[in-house]
Order: sequence, then C-alpha cells, then structure tokens
Amino acid sequence: MTVRVLVRDEMKLPEAVRSRIEIVKGDVLDVNHVKDALTGSSYVVVALGTRNSLNYTRVMSDGLRNIISSMKELGIKIISVCLSAFLFYPPESVPERFRNIDDDHRLMLKILKESDLEWIAVLPPHITDNEKGVLIVSKDVHPGPRVISKYDLGQFLLDAVSSPQYYKCIVGVANKQEEVERTAA
Repeated sequence: MTVRVLVRDEMKLPEAVRSRIEIVKGDVLDVNHVKDALTGSSYVVVALGTRNSLNYTRVMSDGLRNIISSMKELGIKIISVCLSAFLFYPPESVPERFRNIDDDHRLMLKILKESDLEWIAVLPPHITDNEKGVLIVSKDVHPGPRVISKYDLGQFLLDAVSSPQYYKCIVGVANKQEEVERTAA
C-alpha cells in the first residue's frame, strides 16, 4: 500500500514517517492541491486539525468539502474521517473552550452524512503519544475510556476503509484502560 499525505508543513511529520510515505505539500483549502493529492487514490483518510488553535474556524469543514468534491470528481468512494468523541454528547455539554472546534466537527459530520460516499466517522477521545494498546470499537456510542493512542487511532482510520461493516457509521474508538489495583498500606 502506498500512503500519500497532503500536509502544509512536511517537517511536522516525524522523520521515520516521512521516509515511508509520499508527501504532497499543499493546503486543504486549495481544491487543486487536494485533487493533486487524491489523484490515483483508492480511498481517503482525513485527519484535519487546527494545530493548537481553539478559535472559531471552518477550516476543517471547508477542507472536507474540498476533499469530498475532489473525490466525486475522481471517482473515489470511500472515506474515513477523524472527528471527536464530543460528538457523542449534546453541544451544550461540551466544555466552553472546545465549542468552536466542536461546531466545526459537527458540521463535518453533517457534510459526511449528506454525501453519497461510503464514509466512516471516527470519534476518538483524548489522543495520546502512548504505545499501542487494546482497542475498543463501538458503533454509535462512546466506548467508555477517555484516551486513545495516536498509533491505534491511525491504524483504525486506515483499517476502517476496508471494513464495510463501518460504512455510513459513526464509530467510537478508545484504548482499554488497565485496572489499577489499590492496596492498603
């Protein structure tokens, strides 16, 4: 499998990863950059973000629109998209500081649902740098634990595109948390 990645700044990718993928430098808000990145692809995996900004944005949803329109033009039918576990909850229960990002994620989910693509909406909780763990997957509900390794999340986003049981589904993913035994001293 060849992995092609559209990135604004290739130096943000770990060196070990850069040597194993094809990098297309560009901007998801430029539909021509998106088409260049998607040409010849069988499916698409989306992990858009705002880096550390929690300000109002439509960058992710506008980027997803460009991705979907390019997919349709190129005849690509399958897409896996990383969103947020906050989507399992009512908007008013999302902490105030995350509401701008949550609003854009909700718009992304709406855009996916309105598309005629075979989409998978992947809703992870807090993403950590931890090593791979035991993955819990559930459809339409939060699986419980509040963290996931970036390695497990990335693997699931890739695996989901070849798993028809997840097409047109909202999927919660998390890592099983080890039980900590408490002993009296």
